[in-house]
Amino acid sequence: MTAATHSSLFPQAPDSADAVLEGLDPEQREVATALRGPVCVLAGAGTGKTRAITHRIAYGVRAGILQPSSVLAVTFTNRAAGEMRGRLRQLGAQGVQARTFHSAALRQLQYFWPKAIGGSLPRLVDRKIQLVADAAAACRIRLDRGELRDATAEIEWSKVTQTVPADYALAAAKAGREIPRDPAEIAQLYAAYEDVKRARAVIDFEDVLLLTVAVLQDRHDIAEQVRAQYQHFVVDEYQDVSPLQQRLLELWLGERDDLCVVGDASQTIYSFTGATPDHLLDFRTRHPGATVVKLVRDYRSTPQVVHLANGLLAQARGRAADHRLELVSQRAPGPEPAYSEYPDEPAEAEGAARRIRELLAAGVPAAEIAVLFRTNAQSETYEQALADLGVPYQLRGAERFFDRPEVRKAGVALRGAARFGGNDALLEDAVDLPSQVRAVLSGEGWTNQPPAGSGAVRERWESLAALVALAQDFSAAQPGATLADLVAELDERVSAQHAPTVQGVTLASLHSAKGLEWDVVFLVGVAEGMMPITYARTDEQIEEERRLLYVGVTRARERLHVSWALSRSPGGRPNRRPSRFLDGLRPGSGAAAGRAGVGGAGGAGGIERGFAGAAALAPVAPRRTQRSPARCRVCGRTLTDAGEMKLMRCEDCPSDMDEGLYERLRDWRAVQARRSGQPAYCVFTDKTLMAIAETVPEEEGELARIPGVGVRKLNRYGADVLAICAGHDVAEGDAED
Repeated sequence: MTAATHSSLFPQAPDSADAVLEGLDPEQREVATALRGPVCVLAGAGTGKTRAITHRIAYGVRAGILQPSSVLAVTFTNRAAGEMRGRLRQLGAQGVQARTFHSAALRQLQYFWPKAIGGSLPRLVDRKIQLVADAAAACRIRLDRGELRDATAEIEWSKVTQTVPADYALAAAKAGREIPRDPAEIAQLYAAYEDVKRARAVIDFEDVLLLTVAVLQDRHDIAEQVRAQYQHFVVDEYQDVSPLQQRLLELWLGERDDLCVVGDASQTIYSFTGATPDHLLDFRTRHPGATVVKLVRDYRSTPQVVHLANGLLAQARGRAADHRLELVSQRAPGPEPAYSEYPDEPAEAEGAARRIRELLAAGVPAAEIAVLFRTNAQSETYEQALADLGVPYQLRGAERFFDRPEVRKAGVALRGAARFGGNDALLEDAVDLPSQVRAVLSGEGWTNQPPAGSGAVRERWESLAALVALAQDFSAAQPGATLADLVAELDERVSAQHAPTVQGVTLASLHSAKGLEWDVVFLVGVAEGMMPITYARTDEQIEEERRLLYVGVTRARERLHVSWALSRSPGGRPNRRPSRFLDGLRPGSGAAAGRAGVGGAGGAGGIERGFAGAAALAPVAPRRTQRSPARCRVCGRTLTDAGEMKLMRCEDCPSDMDEGLYERLRDWRAVQARRSGQPAYCVFTDKTLMAIAETVPEEEGELARIPGVGVRKLNRYGADVLAICAGHDVAEGDAED
């Protein structure tokens, strides 16, 4: 290796303190030279926050103001801590401790345990799910693997928010958490889990922080020893601090205020783990004399990408939105973000894959391209589309679709049914391939309606639902296909996607993409029901979904592609619309256009609007009589079941329901029921709401044709329902009593 090569790989450290400041912009320099007292750095995406705080530490060390061994810098991931240590070494600031909260606490706990407690520290378990399973068995609570993961997540949340079992139910309700089971049951399981740990003399990762807090609170001599060691603290990603981590930080500090925090409330996307931006937003209240520096010069993204990111936050509401940062791109102009609308999800994936192949052919490295989606279950469509075109890819933060336990287990069940289907009672009434697959997967946990919440049970259902959708698409493409044919297709897909892959295009969920960046980013599935996700109902949850999209947008350096599909499967009803977050931002989507549903897509959407206009001129249609039998609008079978007649389709036939609209209708119905003092079903039944969400009526004539909407309900609720279908907000007092 030549001297020149060595120099490029290991750059020489600056030769003086002043040299450390070279190359910093004015705001970064202000951060680097603010070495005393509390400092709060509000740093937008791509503004060089890591550069600013590492140069701050290095400048203080090189100037002789800070002793390296007295500085503790903490962040949230080993990758981020490693990057910080590497930069500090390059700047000549060796000896500074840069660690995660857990790593720093564990070192202290190991060192002080013999003195504080006696003996050796209990064994730290890497994974707690088996302990939770044992606790469930002790309580005689039956949990499958997905439910175990959800219960484990609730226990972790409780511990980082310093919630004891007895207070769990009240705390979870106050936090608006989607509880996977009865809260009393979770509290019982939580208490039993703690008993199991004590009996086996083990601790978990949350205990590391809890025990360190307990030692520092109870033993003032040990707390003073820690404070004598560490006198200067830096906290990165401060918007992600949990109440437990904040308490530990306060104990490290004692009465001192030599603290520098760095964060961005607009990038708070982990509230489900206990993270809260309140500590960042309240910093100036707790430290009135704090130095506050805002970093808004964006060195990552082009002005076009930054403009979209700023536009997303300009529409935000809530406390975090009140403290948003207006980014200013420092890069040369690039292409405008591209917006693409597709008839269905497979077409969307194929479109993205084709564009990616064109980029690769033009010389863009595969490692500089990413496809980002809201849920891991969306990955299969993109894995397949890229594999079909021979594009290498890597999946980040999740297992490959066919490697997931629930998918492997479902595959075994489908193979067994294909081999012995004639003797399977489940398949007796299944007349076609999709209904056969639904029947088999119902034994694996698939249901017509998704489970509530956003945990592992929901993720497992999404994976099984993807298999159901695949069966429907396969059957549509190959009429008469058998279950054996589908199993052969699955085997081919497994084989193709298990082939060894080199470093390629990144497939990742938006959550796992935090902290990363690429030259080209494809944001896919940006439609209502997915972004924001269906189960985001409160204002706080909706705003976190907006921040999640903001994080996705700001991952792109040069090119950004945003896309959505009008229906789930080929030939489906095009009743989806682009995410409300894009209203007024994408071309031709002024505020009104963005709220008006699917809008000017042309094709089937335009034809449907034409018929809707004609229907508005016709008199209200009477109810269907016995002389005119109801037929399924999907398969044509005569309907006799009352619920199916309301839906105008067989229960087992595929639904293209607008899930976001369905949830908005349910929320509106709950308000009406509460105001009138009657059960919700007296307003409209679930089946009627589902039929409305599938039809998405635009005029009274269309709404009146839906079974369950009579003249009285049309007069009383029609205006509200049509307004909701059009995407408008409806005030609680709008409907007549």
